[in-house]
Amino acid sequence: MRLLVGLGNPGAEYALNRHNIGFLAVEKIADHYRFAPWRTRFQGHTTEGFINGIKVVALKPNTYMNLSGQSVGEAMRFFKLAAEDVIVLYDEIELTPGRVRVKKAGGSAGHNGIKSIDSHIGPDYWRVRLGVGRPEGEKDVSNHVLSNFSKADATWLNPFLDAVAGEIPWMLAGSDGKFMTRVALLTQPTPEKKPKPDKPDTQKPDADKAEPTETK
Repeated sequence: MRLLVGLGNPGAEYALNRHNIGFLAVEKIADHYRFAPWRTRFQGHTTEGFINGIKVVALKPNTYMNLSGQSVGEAMRFFKLAAEDVIVLYDEIELTPGRVRVKKAGGSAGHNGIKSIDSHIGPDYWRVRLGVGRPEGEKDVSNHVLSNFSKADATWLNPFLDAVAGEIPWMLAGSDGKFMTRVALLTQPTPEKKPKPDKPDTQKPDADKAEPTETK
């Protein structure tokens, strides 16, 4: 069994924030694999289903980002899971939008949701970092992550979430490298097709032939 956690802030006003890409990802996964309806428990919202024969509980903590660990810890203890059975998806400003990186354990890199989870279950869980980018020239990125994705972002965000959902079975099976590779392949830009050059005219005019002229 796996506990699949998406991080974000509850409430309609935060729904499309960059900080909520974890919520968006687990919602896409639950929809893709036709999980059960969402319900309230473990200080959050959960749904369950099976992916390639593996039981998965998806969790969106309802505690706000800074207290995410309370919800994750409660769910982990209820299901008697080890930290390595937990997979957390969250926003990463140091990654280009639409890129994904996975690691097990490690530091929080200043992410308050990860800090909270570390304090409740320890560091030995899987971290799926979803790139949202860093604004150029800004040291304080709080406004960036707490603002909504733009309409232009839809061109990379929707295919990215689709790829994460479609390839998540690799993560559940422990093949994090394959997961990252497959998502990258599915979301790489399509090269622009250059128009083929016109073929040169291979028919050379016959210089010896002149147009006929009328004679009287």
